[in-house]
Amino acid sequence: MIDKVHPSATSALEGLLESGMSIAVGGFGLCGIPEQLIIALRDSGVRDLTVFSNNAGVDDWGLGLLLQTRQIRKMVSSYVGENAEFERQFMAGELEVEFNPQGTLAERMRAGGAGIAAFYVRTGVGTAVAEGKPTAEFDGETYVLERGIRADLAMVKAWKADRAGNLIYRKTARNFNPPAATCGRVCVAEVEEIVPTGSLDPDSIHTPGIFVDRIVATRSEKRIEQRTITPG
Repeated sequence: MIDKVHPSATSALEGLLESGMSIAVGGFGLCGIPEQLIIALRDSGVRDLTVFSNNAGVDDWGLGLLLQTRQIRKMVSSYVGENAEFERQFMAGELEVEFNPQGTLAERMRAGGAGIAAFYVRTGVGTAVAEGKPTAEFDGETYVLERGIRADLAMVKAWKADRAGNLIYRKTARNFNPPAATCGRVCVAEVEEIVPTGSLDPDSIHTPGIFVDRIVATRSEKRIEQRTITPG
C-alpha cells in the first residue's frame, strides 16, 4: 500500500501548485482550517488563485494570509464578515467574489465530489445569488441551477489519519472538510495524529483514504476567532 505521509506541509504540496489553479479549503471560521498547508501555500508564491471556502479567515490567520499577499484572485464563499482586508479588496474591485448560501456551497462541493455536474435548489431564487443562472419549475416551484465544484486541489484538516489516508474529524471541526476533500482532483490532508493503518474503527471514518492523496501531521495553534467570556 502507498504510504501517503509527508514530513512537512511544504513537502505535501510539492509538485501540486501552480498559479491560476482552483483550491477547495475546509474549515468554518478558524475551526478545522488546514493552517499549516495555507502557510506553505503562501510561501510557495503561486498567484491568481480561485478559492472555494466557507469564509476567508481573519486578517492575520487562515486564508487571510493569502489575501495579505494578494495571491487570491477570486473567492467563492458564504461568509466573509471577519476579514477587514477582504472587505477592502472587494470594495476596491481588487478581489472577485462569488457569494453562495452556506448550504448551497456545501452541496456544490459534495456534488462535485460525487460526480454530479449540477443540481437545482430553491435557495437564492429571486435574489442576486440567482442572477445569470438557469431556472426551472418543479411541482409549481421555481428552482435555480447550481454547478457542482471540482477544484484542482483540496486542502483539509482532520483530527486523526492512518497511513492510508483514512480521516476522522473531531466534532464541529468536521464542518466543510468532508465535502471539500472529495471535490478536489488531488486532496492533501493536514492532521493532528497519524496512527497505523488498520487501527481506526471503520465505522468512525469520515473520509475514506481513496479520496486522500497526501497527509502531513502538524501542530495546531487552535486560535479563537471571537473570544467571549462571562465577567466575574
